[in-house]
Amino acid sequence: RWAWLEALETSGCATAATGWQACHLTLWRGGELVAAAPAYIKEDSDGDFSRDWGWADAAMRARIPYYPKLVLTVPFTPCTGRRLLVRAGEDRAELTELLVAGAQKVCEEAGIASLHALFPLADEARAFEAVGLARRVSYQYHWRNDGYATFEDFLARFDSKKRNQAKRERASVAQHGLTLRTLREAELRAAPKKWADAAYELHRSTVDKLMWGRRWINRAFYRRVVERMPEEVELAKAERAADGKLVAGAFNVASKTHLYGRYWGCFEEYRFLHFNVCMYHSIQECIARGVQVFEGGAGGEHKIPRGFEPAETFSSHLFLDERLDRPIREFIAREADERTRALEHWRQHTPILKKAS
Repeated sequence: RWAWLEALETSGCATAATGWQACHLTLWRGGELVAAAPAYIKEDSDGDFSRDWGWADAAMRARIPYYPKLVLTVPFTPCTGRRLLVRAGEDRAELTELLVAGAQKVCEEAGIASLHALFPLADEARAFEAVGLARRVSYQYHWRNDGYATFEDFLARFDSKKRNQAKRERASVAQHGLTLRTLREAELRAAPKKWADAAYELHRSTVDKLMWGRRWINRAFYRRVVERMPEEVELAKAERAADGKLVAGAFNVASKTHLYGRYWGCFEEYRFLHFNVCMYHSIQECIARGVQVFEGGAGGEHKIPRGFEPAETFSSHLFLDERLDRPIREFIAREADERTRALEHWRQHTPILKKAS
C-alpha cells in the first residue's frame, strides 16, 4: 500500500539518513504511468531481510565492492507481495523486461553494484528470472486455513502430544487473569493516537530487551499508519481482567485474505503469553473471519508446534560484476535444490500435523 510506504518515509524511518535512499522506478508511455516499483539504494543490509550478509562478507574478502545495492522491496517488512506494479490491461511480461532494463541502467549510471527484488510473489520471481535475475528460494512459517469451521477443527490436525500442549498454553491466559481481544477500525478511528502510541511502546519494549534490537520504527510511523489506513491494521492486545491494564500486544496488518504479523511487545512477562497473543488468538480470529493465510513474519521454528508450516518465499538477484554474479548464481541454484527437497520432506513426514482431509 502506498500509505504504508508513505508513512515509513514521512516519519523518517526509511530515509537516506537511516540507510534507505528512495529511488522509486516508474515507467511511462508518453504522459501515462504504466508501471512502477518501489525501490531503495542501500549501503548495507540492515532491515531488508535479504539474508545476504555471507555474500557481502565474501565480496569484501575478495576485495570486490558489494554495496551500494538497489532493492525493490518494502523497508523493514519481510512479507511476500507484488514488487512491480503494472497498470491493468498492460502486458506484464513486456513491462517487467523494460523496467528491469531501466533498473540496470540506473545501477550502471549510479555505480550501484547489484539489483535485488525481495519477497516478490512466486509468479513475479519467475518473471524476474526470465529477464536475467537469479531466483533464490527461501522459506518462512505460515498458517493456512484449510476450511476450518472452529479452532477445535484446527487443533484436530495436531498429534495428541502437540494438541494437549496447545490446550495447556491457551489455558494459561485465564490462569494469569488476562483476557485477549483484537482492536480494529472502529476503535482505532475513535482513539488513533492512543492506540498508535500503545503499539509503539509495546514494540519498543521488545526491541530494547534484545542486545541486537534496533529502533527502526518510530512513534511517528505508528501514528501516521493508524491514521491513514486504520481499516487495514489491527492490535491484538492482552489486558488484565481485574483492571483492564494493557500488558501485551501484537501490531498486525490485515486484508480480506491475509493477516501479516508485524510487531510484538509486552510490559509484563507471563509464560506462553507470546504464543497466545501472536499465534493462537489471531489464528482463532482468522478462522472466524475466513482469512486464508497468516504470515507470522521472519524466522521462528517455535511457530511449527503451533500450527505454522514452512512456506516458500523468493528473492531475485543480479550483480553487475561477473566475479560476483556467476558464483552467487551457482550457490543460489545449489541452495534452491536443497531447500526444495527439505520442504518437500517436511510436508511428507511432519510429525506435528496430520494431513488435511
